[in-house]
Amino acid sequence: MTQLRIRDAATYLGVSDDTVRRLVEGGTFSRGTDPTGRAVVDGRELAEYASTRGDQLADPSGVRSSARNRFVGIVTGLVVDTVMAQVELQCGPHRVVSLMSGEAVRDLGLEVGSVAVASVKATMVTVETPGPETEA
Repeated sequence: MTQLRIRDAATYLGVSDDTVRRLVEGGTFSRGTDPTGRAVVDGRELAEYASTRGDQLADPSGVRSSARNRFVGIVTGLVVDTVMAQVELQCGPHRVVSLMSGEAVRDLGLEVGSVAVASVKATMVTVETPGPETEA
């Protein structure tokens, strides 16, 4: 069973340590202790809570898509030359950068401050975990 310290749970939820303590006191999370005696919460409970609390902006596009990884955000950076462009979106706490044609930027009417949706559909997604490296 994965257990996370209160401080780490707060970091992953984007809230304060006190907020996580209040959630423990309110029964949202079970409180445990790690081998050093520090307070921890159950990782599975944290995951269930986090999945119901997505602070995602409403998708303004009205488009139905097979891509499940859609991030609504605000265009915060735009570098366009005659052929290519770099578009930077801030999607909640996540920064998403896309490279596309300059023509696509013009066709979409993108400018800093625009609301846009980054849609990601990939055959390969890397997942990493914290901790010491191990040999495969």
